[in-house]
Amino acid sequence: MAAAEKLLGRLQGVRPCGTGAWMARCPSHEDRSPSLSIRELEDHTLLLHCFAGCASGAILGAIGLELRDLFPVPLSHRVAPRHRGMHHHAACDALRVLRGDSLIVAIAAGNLAAGQTLDDHDLKTLFAVAARCRRIAEMVL
Repeated sequence: MAAAEKLLGRLQGVRPCGTGAWMARCPSHEDRSPSLSIRELEDHTLLLHCFAGCASGAILGAIGLELRDLFPVPLSHRVAPRHRGMHHHAACDALRVLRGDSLIVAIAAGNLAAGQTLDDHDLKTLFAVAARCRRIAEMVL
């Protein structure tokens, strides 16, 4: 099952609002009208934003999902180029990895700003992201 289908199937009041975009009632707070924005990126990563201010972790926890469910490609399968002298394709690959990693950092930062703590899995994920960013920077600089 695709990540979007899995998420949308657990939400109420889902309505499309463009290609790869939906609005739904947020399961993390009493929501009478849709305040949760869902967007699916080209790589099928899902972005969540509650206009009432609910953190992604709280939203997902309310429907029995985890942050990793927003990322259909596991971090361990995201490959950053490993050699110096980057050519065009390697640079594009590195930017794609950084784009995905920046989403992970943004979600974690949003959860921390909302007063949530990060569990061991989330911390391991952030450390893996930091290591990958350092490797990419070493290749480019």
